[in-house]
Amino acid sequence: MSAIEQRLAELGLGLPPAAAPAANYVPWQRSGSQVIVAGQLPLRDGKVVVTGRLGDGVSLEQGQEAARLCGLNILAQVKAACGGSLPEGLRCLRLGGFVACVPAFLDHPKVVNGASDLMVAAMGDAGRHARFAVGVASLPLGAAGEVDALFELG
Repeated sequence: MSAIEQRLAELGLGLPPAAAPAANYVPWQRSGSQVIVAGQLPLRDGKVVVTGRLGDGVSLEQGQEAARLCGLNILAQVKAACGGSLPEGLRCLRLGGFVACVPAFLDHPKVVNGASDLMVAAMGDAGRHARFAVGVASLPLGAAGEVDALFELG
C-alpha cells in the first residue's frame, strides 16, 4: 500500500477500481513524466451517486462530496496508469472542476474544494495544485460534478 493510500485509509477512505471510459476516449494518458486523467464523475460502485444541479436541489455539502468522490476516482486512474501502485514523489499539478448548477449559483470554488482538500489530505504539499472551477448547465449521466487532473511522476 502506498503512502497516499495509507493516508486515505487513516481518513476512512479507499480507492475504488479505476472506472472504464464511457465513450471513445481513454481514462488516462501518460506523456513523459506526466499523467493526464480524463474527467471523473462522482462514482461509487460504478454508479453516479450525486446527481442534479447545485442551487436546484443539490446542497453545497453534497457538491463537495461529489467532488471528493471525483478525486478518489482520479487517484484510482493514476494508480492504474502507474501499473497498480501510486508512486513516491507523485505531485498533483492541476485540477479542473466542472459544477452542474443553476446560473445564479456562484460557489463553484467551494464545491471543487472537495477534490482539492482530498488531494492535500492524501498527498500533503505534493497535493497542492493549480485549478479552475466553472459552472455548467449539465454533465454526463446527470452528475453534479466532474473533475479532471494533471499529475507529475517523481
